[in-house]
Amino acid sequence: IGFVPPDRREGPTRVFSADSSRQAAAFDTIGERYDAAFPHKSGQIIATQWLIDRLPAGARVLDLGSGSGLPTAGMLVEAGLEVTGIDVSEGMLALARRNVPGARFEAMDLLELDDSLGAFDAATAFFSLLMLRRADIPKVLRRLRSVLRPGGLVAIGMVEGDLDYVPLPFLDAEVRVTAYPQAELEAAVRAGGLHVLEADVEEFEPASTDVPAERQVFLFCQAP
Repeated sequence: IGFVPPDRREGPTRVFSADSSRQAAAFDTIGERYDAAFPHKSGQIIATQWLIDRLPAGARVLDLGSGSGLPTAGMLVEAGLEVTGIDVSEGMLALARRNVPGARFEAMDLLELDDSLGAFDAATAFFSLLMLRRADIPKVLRRLRSVLRPGGLVAIGMVEGDLDYVPLPFLDAEVRVTAYPQAELEAAVRAGGLHVLEADVEEFEPASTDVPAERQVFLFCQAP
């Protein structure tokens, strides 16, 4: 992943919960192999474009669980939007800063999201909420709602299933994963204070045989 010079590191050093530290360590190990296993991300690209088409130039977008910065943060920056990405994995943050130098990336636990980053016009959460326990997902969405301006748009991507923080092997690491049937996911998002405007489903085939095919659900939401 490479050394990140001190002047490229952003934000204070943070202490994460045991859950978040475990997930961060897994993604530090996975690193660039994540994008190699998921090179196409067509549903994520469509969902990101949905936001771009509805936001004015210069709008502020928060990317929750920004990973390597690709494709989402990169697309948003290219569209003339101001992007802040947050993640718990220093390895993934280093990749994101390299891949998308026009965005700002900070180490932050989703459960600790607060207004220290400012207010946002929109947000994305692609496959980051599934790294949380079910009980915590509405809490994170309520925190997100608190930093969104009224009417702010949110695009969410999740894998459909029926799991609550179950340990699974993933690219030679172990991650804990949560998934819902689509109707229950929509109910959890509404419990977090967001309106669900649209939904889309994609049958996704990863490039890596080490990762099973999955049914991805994308929700297009709005804050009150």
